Amino acid sequence: MTASLREIKVYTTFPHRCSYLAGEEATTLFVDPRQKLSRELYTQLSLLGFRRSGDHVYRPHCNKCNACIASRVRVAEFKPSRTQRRVQRRNADLRLEVSESILDDEAYGLYRYYIESRHADGDMYPPEREQYESFLNNGLGCANYYRLYQGNRLVAVTVADEMLDGLAAIYTFFDPDQPQRSLGTEAVLLQIRQAKLRGLPYVYLGYWIDGCRKMSYKASFSPLELFIDGQWQQQKTTQTVAPDTDAVVNLLEPSITDS
Repeated sequence: MTASLREIKVYTTFPHRCSYLAGEEATTLFVDPRQKLSRELYTQLSLLGFRRSGDHVYRPHCNKCNACIASRVRVAEFKPSRTQRRVQRRNADLRLEVSESILDDEAYGLYRYYIESRHADGDMYPPEREQYESFLNNGLGCANYYRLYQGNRLVAVTVADEMLDGLAAIYTFFDPDQPQRSLGTEAVLLQIRQAKLRGLPYVYLGYWIDGCRKMSYKASFSPLELFIDGQWQQQKTTQTVAPDTDAVVNLLEPSITDS
């Protein structure tokens, strides 16, 4: 039987090196992976700032840092900027396919080349097939795998979970040899278009982090809402904001256990 929100057990990790801010330590709050999550519960957790990676649904829970802030785009009000419209025109020749899996060699080959070319200094280097399949699996049964093709050549893959109120961007990888296409931007625009077609109000972009270059692109998708002090608020992301992380934890107590 699927648990209710108040019955869900959550755990915290030991402090570990932060992947986003140099010199910082991170602590992560994650849902017990043995508990079955329905799409409804997944949506509720996302509304509290959680997101998925493989079989784990998690959110940052750092004692001394509140830099990671959950973000989402309001789909109905989104209007692409001039730059984003140019990106859409540049990629109008690409063919979209939606698949049930990306366990094939074609998709993994693109992922491996992307990691080796763009993220050789990151946590996912060197790329490994087992880690790839675990990270991008369909653990909750709601993942969509969007593939973009230039002719017969796969140039981008976007993984997005479909929740009750929106798409959650899980990960995107693409051909690093085609920078003129801005395929990372096109992947976000694709998810916004798909959410609009499905009548979903939001695209969840994960965590916006002030001062982190890797996350700065999210500020260009407007209107952007940030989860601050237990509420979703439209923000000008040039500001530094400090959410109350305890607001989320209190909604889930008393089931918090250190591990």
